[in-house]
Parts: sequence; structure tokens; C-alpha cells
Amino acid sequence: MDFDLAEQPEIVQQAAGYALQGWDIAREWLLSPAAWSQFGLLAGAFVLAWLLTRRLRPWLERVLTPARARVSMLSSTRRFLLIFVPLLLPLLAWAFTGIGESLTRAIFNSGAVIAFGKRVFLFLAARILVREIVQDGFLKVLGRLILLPVMALYAVGLLDTATDRLNELTVSLGNIEFTAMAVIRGLIAGSILFWLGRWSNDQTGAYIHKQEEMRPATRQLAAKAAEFTIFGLAFLLLMNIVGIPLTSLAVLGGAIGVGLGFGLQKIASNYISGIILLLEGQATVGDYVELDNGETGTIVQTTARAMILETYDGRWIVVPNEDFITTRVINYSDQGSANRYEAPFSVSYKTDINKVPDIVEAAVAKHPAVLAEPYPPDCELRGFGESGVDFAVEFWVNGIDDGPNKYTSDVLFLIWNALKDNGIEIPYPHRVVEIQNPTDGSAPKAQGQ
Repeated sequence: MDFDLAEQPEIVQQAAGYALQGWDIAREWLLSPAAWSQFGLLAGAFVLAWLLTRRLRPWLERVLTPARARVSMLSSTRRFLLIFVPLLLPLLAWAFTGIGESLTRAIFNSGAVIAFGKRVFLFLAARILVREIVQDGFLKVLGRLILLPVMALYAVGLLDTATDRLNELTVSLGNIEFTAMAVIRGLIAGSILFWLGRWSNDQTGAYIHKQEEMRPATRQLAAKAAEFTIFGLAFLLLMNIVGIPLTSLAVLGGAIGVGLGFGLQKIASNYISGIILLLEGQATVGDYVELDNGETGTIVQTTARAMILETYDGRWIVVPNEDFITTRVINYSDQGSANRYEAPFSVSYKTDINKVPDIVEAAVAKHPAVLAEPYPPDCELRGFGESGVDFAVEFWVNGIDDGPNKYTSDVLFLIWNALKDNGIEIPYPHRVVEIQNPTDGSAPKAQGQ
């Protein structure tokens, strides 16, 4: 086959060269007895691996499947190994092919075909790994876009050629030059390091939050410190893999400093405020707070930049950390401390008011959520109103009188029932209208009572 490609683009000439090279290799394999013997060994290795897999796979699945209720380390290890059972066929075929390759090279002093078969079996293993074993969406995409193309190039023997070509291409970024291979390697390493960082951060955070002997604010601070450490180490490792000297980061640090000075003051302030809040423990997840503008809610999440509050009507409020430092914030929870509330009521002027405090205090103390410490229920005389004598009972509870809790409402029910049981009247406004003799032309007079 002789074609004149001198006038064609260079890429066409290279493609034609590879095609001719592949044709020569295929023709040599088709006409060589050694090649045919290697094809036979490949087929035999695959059949033997398939037969062995049919017998081993059910047994392995039965041995590696633990009871659902078991949560021991051994059970977790068995579940982890069970995931990789689908790789049994291609890996057995690869192992048997390796044995056949040794025999072929010893007899024919050649093993190109069987070496190609080994690489194909590894490609099939990678394909099964991506399609059936990997469940994480990010890793699955990474496997489809990177692992499978790389394994395909390796299977056909073009990986080294592609690597050499990429090493020859350079990319300039200011005074720093990268090879195309370094950029690709950095993208791959960065993706893997990002996933490992996210996974290790989730595991570390879950472990820290299980340590109930630590204060919630301390757990939050430890989790944030672990997060910064993990991703900081991942960034430094990525710089080393790509080949960027750490001294060149001084320029980046200077640029960040200028940016902080001009436009990122608020962001920096919020980050620093978040660290201060975690260190001092002024507010943390689970606390019910009231902001300076009157908005209230429970802290459901803390980030490096802001606190997220959830109100009882389902809204989420994102509050910058700086607001918790520079403005007035009322923390009703304070890590489980009690809160005091009061319920006002009135009684008739006909009542012996000296009996009211004992009756009301005894009734309110029966509520299961009302505390005896730091103070028991306390009924106080507040004043003499237009329609009755005004009282209020103060009581302490662990919780917020909002959302699922209705402490004040429950206490008022108890007061109503207690007063009714003791014959004490709860007054309401009265109006008495006196109608004088209409013949004298005078207007009716109204008298309040």
C-alpha cells in the first residue's frame, strides 16, 4: 500500500502512518504461527477464567455477605470486598494470560499478541469497575472521561506515544511554563485529591460530631480546623504534583492581600468572626437566637462565612458571622439553659386576692415542663385594673415558647381551670347604659362599671 500524502496536513500523515503500522502488525499476526498459538492461549485463558468464575462467584458472594444486622469491622470489610466480585472474570483471565505469556516467550521468543490480550483484559476490568462498582457520581464521571480513555490507549499500545506528544507541548502562564501532560496530570490529581479531601472531611466531621463529651462549639471548631487542614494539604500536594514551586505562591499571596485590602474586607471579617464565635462558643448549632432586627430562629448550620437560621415558619435566614460579633444578639438557648416566661391574668374585685398566689403556683407547678430550679412558679400582684385585679405568674422551662412548645398557653389553661375549681371569677369589661326620661329632652348617659 503506497499513497502519496506529501500535500496532506501533518495530522493526516501521522494518522496514515499509524494506520499502516497497525496494518503491518495485524498482517504479521495473521501470518505467524506464533501469533496463532498466542490467540489460542488467550481464548483458552478466557474460557478457563469463565468456567472458574461460574463456580467461584456464588461461593464468594455467599461467604462475603454478612448478616444485615451486623455492624462489626469484619462485617464492614466483607461488604467492601463483596463490591469487587464482578472483577473476578477479567482478573482471572489476566492472571491466566500472564502464565501463558511466560510459556509463549520461552517457546517462541515472542509474546506481543498475548501481551495485547493482557492489556485488553485490564481494560475490561476498568470498564466493569466504572460501570458496576463505582457508585459515587463524581468518581463515575472521572472514570468515564479519564480512566477508560487511558486504559484504551494502553490496550492498543499508544499510551507511551500519546504521553510523549503531550510532554512536547508547552503552555505558558506568565513566567511559568507547563507541559500539556503536566496540565492533564494536574487536572487528574486535582480531581482525585478534591474527592479524597471531601470524603476524608466528611468522615472526620462525622467522627468529631460523635464525641458528645466535647462542647458543641468545640466540635464545630475542631471540624472546621480539620477541614482547613485537609484541603490545605491537598492544595500543597497538588502544587507539588503539577510542578509549581511554592515560592511562586508569594505573588499569589500578594495579590490576595491587595484584594483583601480593597474589596474582600467583609469576607475576611466574616471568616475571622466565624473563628471567634467557634472559639468563644457564643452561638452554635441548636441555639435559638433573636437578632438585633427582631428576627428569630434556630441555628441549623454554621459555615466559615455565615450562620444559617431556620424560623418556625420554615424560612432560612443567612446571617453573616460579623453580625453576631458587632450587633446585639439574644441567645435564648445558651447550650440548654432554662428560660423564664410569664403568663398574665386577672381576677374579680370580689376575690380574696390573698388566696390567689398559692392556688395558681400549685396549679402551674403540675405542668411537666415547668422547672423547680432555678426558681419555682411565682405568682405576683401587678396592679389594679379597670375591670379586675391584675396578676402574673413567672415560670422557668428548658426550651423556647414557640414552634412545637406552647408553654404559656398550657399555663393559662391550668390557671383558668384552677380558678374555676376554686370559684374565683375572671372578670371582663362591663358597660351599664342608663336611659333617663326621654320627655325632658336629655340624652342617654352611659356609665362604665
